[in-house]
Amino acid sequence: MSTYYFEKIKRLHALAEIGLELSDISYDWERYQEIRDICLDMLETMTHVPIQEIVPVIEERNGYRTPKVDIRAVVFNEKEQILLIQENVDGCWAMPGGWADISYSPGEVAVKECYEEAGLKVKAVKLLAVMDKQKQGMPPAFEYIYKIYLLCEKLDDNISTGSETSDVGWFDKNDLPPLSLPRNTAGQISMMYEYLRGERIEPFFD
Repeated sequence: MSTYYFEKIKRLHALAEIGLELSDISYDWERYQEIRDICLDMLETMTHVPIQEIVPVIEERNGYRTPKVDIRAVVFNEKEQILLIQENVDGCWAMPGGWADISYSPGEVAVKECYEEAGLKVKAVKLLAVMDKQKQGMPPAFEYIYKIYLLCEKLDDNISTGSETSDVGWFDKNDLPPLSLPRNTAGQISMMYEYLRGERIEPFFD
């Protein structure tokens, strides 16, 4: 599947949705509806995922479309090892995190997800990066996603699995387990180490 065309179709679909929400001209509304349907058909053909499964993921129908936000907790221990959790969904590893929740700040989400997925109490202390997933060479997704990475300070040494994780542990930079690439890449983890060692100071964006 071509990531370039996949992302262009998603963008065209988003524009059609915006038109459906904001246009009060019936002629335009019919054309936006046709564009929307063509985009869904193309996405189904490219991904082999039925349209009825695509629609709940990418259609909001609540006005102007905006990216979803994925927040990751970046936690190191005294040995400069990074905290990773093994995802039930693919058996691979990622920094603790998940979708931003209504009524929770980014820092509160990082703290909550870290405790729920890794059993570790932390305090969010610093913004490290805000990334556009599409520009990071990550696998394509139906959602358009911004990723926020927050440095978190551990408050204890207790780690344990949660309902969405099958294992949790501390890992050296040069001895990482198989990574869950939809959630994080080796390059992103390497960037987090640059912050740990003072090689980066200012938050990264884009």
